[in-house]
Amino acid sequence: MLEIAGVALLPAWPVFLSFVAAGLALNIVPGADMTFIIASAARGGRRDGVIAALGVGAGALVHIVAAVLGLSAILASSPAAFEAIKWLGAAWLLWLAVSLLRSGGAAADGPRPPQSSWRLFRAAMLVNILNPKVALFFLAFLPQFVDPAAAAPALQILCLGLWFDLAGTLVNIGVALVAAGAADRLRHIGWLGRVARWLAATAMGALAVQLALASRRQA
Repeated sequence: MLEIAGVALLPAWPVFLSFVAAGLALNIVPGADMTFIIASAARGGRRDGVIAALGVGAGALVHIVAAVLGLSAILASSPAAFEAIKWLGAAWLLWLAVSLLRSGGAAADGPRPPQSSWRLFRAAMLVNILNPKVALFFLAFLPQFVDPAAAAPALQILCLGLWFDLAGTLVNIGVALVAAGAADRLRHIGWLGRVARWLAATAMGALAVQLALASRRQA
């Protein structure tokens, strides 16, 4: 397997391939991240969808580094920290849902001028960062594939996390391109745009409620 100075960066091939398969299956499961990406692509086109996907990937990178440094373990063991992040995340998702509804009107059903790249990137990052279940997911998922005899297990966790994030970002970019293409083809149907916006806002709101009701044992 890949090594640097005799230190294995990844587990043995059979374990790594099982990790790749499990990671791909998990990356295609819809959640708050994918909902935000689809909504961004449908409203702003391919550019906004890709930026949102990159922002989500950057947010996941923060969780991966936290898992390597042990910060996720602190979150897992501290009810107060978990509750604080959980409610911040739920409030952020609700704010995004309200923003989708407030963007209604004739202008919202047609092509929109691109919004600030940094603003969209930051919003996508926060959707991911403010979900404590993502942090606990990486803490629980990545170590399962680390070689127990590894000289630097933290390094393997980092490399596995980077691979997972890369694969997830590519999946999300693909989803963004498909969503943007579908929106372009259907944009002339005015009522469909309004329905899509309401569905996206409802999904965001439902995910906010789900996060607010989540417990650490569910993560």
